[in-house]
Amino acid sequence: MNTNTLLQGKIALVTGGSRGIGMGIARKLASQGADIAFTYKSSQQSALELQKELQAMGVRALAYASDAADYAQAEKLIEQILADFGGLEIIVNNAGITRDQLLIRMTEEQWDQVMDNNLKSVFNVCKHAVRHLMKNRKGSIINLSSVVGRSGNAGQSNYSASKAGVIAFTQSLARELGSRNIRCNAVAPGYIETEMTGQLDPAVSEAWNAKIPLGRPGTVDEVAEVIAFLASDRASYVTGQCWNVCGGLDPA
Repeated sequence: MNTNTLLQGKIALVTGGSRGIGMGIARKLASQGADIAFTYKSSQQSALELQKELQAMGVRALAYASDAADYAQAEKLIEQILADFGGLEIIVNNAGITRDQLLIRMTEEQWDQVMDNNLKSVFNVCKHAVRHLMKNRKGSIINLSSVVGRSGNAGQSNYSASKAGVIAFTQSLARELGSRNIRCNAVAPGYIETEMTGQLDPAVSEAWNAKIPLGRPGTVDEVAEVIAFLASDRASYVTGQCWNVCGGLDPA
């Protein structure tokens, strides 16, 4: 039985939860007592293994094959979660992709894919979940942005623009939903150790570390800790904010 009670009795959705930062978030929220619904697109085996792992923590957990960038799939997802769990009060929009390229070489498809997966997906999930949250007059929405959503980054005009959009969307939604006791915050990770960054050339990693005042990359768990706090009642007076989890990397 789970003895951690920070999120005991709460039901959380984590999009893109089968790997990387999303998996770390799902584990962290479950370790604090939350029941977990999470989505995946292609990594079914990893998703089912995580589902089993979370259930072993003593919480309810279900994996859903769903593309948050698809409006109709997002609607069906929320309906299914409400039917399976009987409620929903924490939403973590984590799903996202990169299609890095200098603008002069970037294709329209690369732009559209990133916008759909990183920004439209946040709209889709929030759009279909918000009526339930408003009816219950409670909830915490946490949207994953990035420090490059504030600073920009060469070769990532699509990614940076999408993540800047996430921040503005989050701040707008916080203003709309505050009177219903629904909090909306963004989290902007910096250079975080994941499977993807582990494949980078060591020289690239060293260059990033040199820019970070703490002198190292962050961990998935360090990002997840901030999200668990924002999801909890301890952050009851925090809304409309973007939290940088970046080791001091200047986002401006």
